[in-house]
Amino acid sequence: MACMPILHHFHYAEKLSRRDKDVRETEMRLDKFLKVSRLIKRRTVANEACDAGRVLVNGRTAKASVNIKEGDIIEIQFGTKSVKVEVLNVQETVRKEEAQEMYRYL
Repeated sequence: MACMPILHHFHYAEKLSRRDKDVRETEMRLDKFLKVSRLIKRRTVANEACDAGRVLVNGRTAKASVNIKEGDIIEIQFGTKSVKVEVLNVQETVRKEEAQEMYRYL
């Protein structure tokens, strides 16, 4: 009987980690998405842009830690130029040639 609670907790933890993995595959931090998608070359530059209020997600100023998911609209201000994209795909890593498949310009 003493092993039963431990076994129960093990299965609960296993289910939790699977669920967390599913969430991680459909969401990503904004700064990481900007880097992986190559909209901004470096993650530190993406952080700086977010801190300066030059990045909007769904019309709201966003911090670098905001989670991005498919369907979100990201707007980035580069000086006088503005870039607006819709998130199509969220992946942890992607080849350079496939990076533009993660979003579409609006």
